[in-house]
Amino acid sequence: MLFLDELPEFRKDALEVMRQPLEDGVVTITRVQGSFSYPCNIMLVASMNPCPCGYHGDRKHDCTCTPKKIQHYLSKISGPLLDRIDLHIEVPAVEYDDLDSRVKPESSASIKERVNRARQIQTERFRGSGIYSNSGLTPAMCEKYCVLSPEANSMLRAAFDSMGMSGRAYNRVLKVARTIADLGGSERIEAEHIAEAIQYRSLDRKFWA
Repeated sequence: MLFLDELPEFRKDALEVMRQPLEDGVVTITRVQGSFSYPCNIMLVASMNPCPCGYHGDRKHDCTCTPKKIQHYLSKISGPLLDRIDLHIEVPAVEYDDLDSRVKPESSASIKERVNRARQIQTERFRGSGIYSNSGLTPAMCEKYCVLSPEANSMLRAAFDSMGMSGRAYNRVLKVARTIADLGGSERIEAEHIAEAIQYRSLDRKFWA
């Protein structure tokens, strides 16, 4: 796993050079003597603030950034790089009531059981294909394994048009929706699976709103 904290603070050329390795799982280094390729199949995790001051969208603190400043900050991460990241999650500040809550969350054991079931479904689905999870689906394989209900297809079409999705983002949504359906034990991708997958593209919504 590669974790990059404060993602917009990295040099843009350093970020852009990750695009092809994230896409192909291979990094190629070219020197005078020749080119060398190495396996580079990683899980990328990155974090960033919503704006330079860190308070855009906060319910208790006023953001001091202008819209232009916020857009400039977000634009440090290019659309093509975002297209290669499956999930964009906004994490709000933790409230005191959440910390003091007596409501018991779902146990780790229960979550593990559900994840293991989904992984087993994928192991059986892709047996003998050379891939082991939905993240490895090619566009052609998405057509075979990511079967949408009519309602799900209509929802994805509307999101594609309204959010200006690229082909890569479209395939990311399909693969994430396929995983959500697996977690729920559903053979077909339904509208609620697509809706949840679209919610995990928050930076796409910011760029195209």
